[in-house]
Amino acid sequence: MPGASYRDLLVWQKAIQLVLECYAITESLPATERYGLSAQIRRAAVSIASNIAEGHRRGSPGMFIQFLSIARGSVAEVETQLEIVTRLGLAVPELLERPLKLCDEISRMASALQRANRQRRGI
Repeated sequence: MPGASYRDLLVWQKAIQLVLECYAITESLPATERYGLSAQIRRAAVSIASNIAEGHRRGSPGMFIQFLSIARGSVAEVETQLEIVTRLGLAVPELLERPLKLCDEISRMASALQRANRQRRGI
């Protein structure tokens, strides 16, 4: 991966797409959720892409593994928050299918990158 940019990583690209999806969803939430679920969902989604980028830029496989773990935790946050949106009846479940699919893909890809970097380090 030397010389490659985090922008070249498909997992980062999907994380950016998830941010866009989450912003669109939160735009449709009631104004009463502006500082509640909307802010939480946006912050967690942005955290995913940010941690992938930061971990990659740190330049060490060990740091990348750690930041990918943080990103995967943020994926779980987004999934949980979208489930809460559904259960509160603030959005129809069909509206959340794409972002939840992206969450699954991102988590799987981050996990695969963690494995690959562990192998590079001989862990």
